[in-house]
Amino acid sequence: MRRPAALPRIGRVVTPSPAGPNRAAPAARVAFHRWTRVVPTETGTTGYLDPFGGRASDWPYTRWTSEEREIGFPATELVPSWTAAAPKGTWLRVELRARTVTGALTKWYDMGRWAEGGEDIHRTSLPGQGDQDGDVAVDTFVAALPVTAYRLRITLYGQGAWVRTAGVMASAIPPGAVVPPGPPGKGAVELDVPAYSQKVHAGHHPEWDGGGESWCSPASVAMVLRYWGRGPGPAELSFVDPADPCPAVDHAARDMYDHSYQGTGNWPFAVAYAGRYGTTGFVTRLRSLAEAERLVRAGVPVITSQSFREPELPGAGYSTRGHLMVLIGFTAGGDVIANDPAAPSDGTVKRVYPRRPFENVWLRGTGSGGIVQVIHPHDIPLPPSEGNW
Repeated sequence: MRRPAALPRIGRVVTPSPAGPNRAAPAARVAFHRWTRVVPTETGTTGYLDPFGGRASDWPYTRWTSEEREIGFPATELVPSWTAAAPKGTWLRVELRARTVTGALTKWYDMGRWAEGGEDIHRTSLPGQGDQDGDVAVDTFVAALPVTAYRLRITLYGQGAWVRTAGVMASAIPPGAVVPPGPPGKGAVELDVPAYSQKVHAGHHPEWDGGGESWCSPASVAMVLRYWGRGPGPAELSFVDPADPCPAVDHAARDMYDHSYQGTGNWPFAVAYAGRYGTTGFVTRLRSLAEAERLVRAGVPVITSQSFREPELPGAGYSTRGHLMVLIGFTAGGDVIANDPAAPSDGTVKRVYPRRPFENVWLRGTGSGGIVQVIHPHDIPLPPSEGNW
C-alpha cells in the first residue's frame, strides 16, 4: 500500500468511487517517447544545498536537453522515467518544460533528484512547485492547462554519471467513467515470477517507511528483478538482518526511498533502481488488459497500480487508496493472475482476480488510469504497441 501524497492525483492516492453501471467512456489517450542516446552538451559548476541536511557544496555538471517533442493531443499529465548510472560521488536531476494549448511555455519543473545510494544527496522529489500552468505531484506533472509538447532536461552532477535511457509518458484520461470490458486473450499463460509478501517486513527500517503496509513497490520490483535473474548480491545485502525473510526487498526500499514523499512509491525511482541491474524500463499507461496481456505473453511481467474498496475486487480481502502488484498471467477464462504483495505470507501472494473488476479498478479515471511499470533486460524485446511503449 502507498502513503498518501500531498496532492490529489490520478494514479497516486484517490478515494475510489463505486463501480456503478457500465457506461462507455472515451479511450485514454497515451503517448510515450524514449531516448536511448542521451549525450550532454552543456557543462558548468553549480552549488547545491541538500534540503534534508548537509552543507552547501559545489558540483561540476554536464547537461542534456531534448528537442521539443510534440505529443499529438492535449495532455493533462506527464511522467518521466529513466535508467542511469549515478554511483557514489554523482547524482542527477530530471526536469520537464511543457508548451500549453495557448502556445505559452511553462517554467522548468523539477521531476526528481536521484542517485543510486545515499552518500552524497538525499534522493527526493520536490513539492511546492505549483503555478498557473500546473504542479508536480511527487513524480507526475499535472497540467492546469492541457499541454501539447514538452522538453526533457537531465543534469548529471559529479564525474562518472551517465544516462542509459530516458522517457516521458504523456496522457489524457477521461475522469470518472467506468471502463468497458475488453476481450480476453486465448489460452492460459503464467510467468514464473517469485512471490514476495510486503507484510512479512512489518516494522523493518522505519527510516524508510517501515515495511509492512508501505512496501508494495519494493516487493513488486524485487519480484520482477528476481524473475529476470537480477538484483543485489550478497555484499550489497550485508546491512540487512540475516534473519530477514527477503533482504532484496529491504535493499529496494532503501534505494528507492523518496525523502520528500517519505515513502518508496515514487514510480520513476523504482524503474531507475531496477536499471542498476542490467534492465531497462519505463512508466507508462496501458489502455486495456489486452495490452497488458500482450506484454505478459511476450514473457514480460507488468507492475500495475490500482485503488479500490474491498467489494470492488473480489478475493482481495482489503481496501486500498493506492497499491502495486505484479501481473504475471491469465487463466484460460481470461481472469488475472497477480502476485499481490499485500498477502500475509509469500505462500499466499499469488492470487486470481476476476478480469472485469480488476480491469475497472486499474483503468478507471478515478484510479490510476492504467499506470504500469515495465522492467525487462535490454536484450528482451517488447511486442508492438500503439504508441504507449
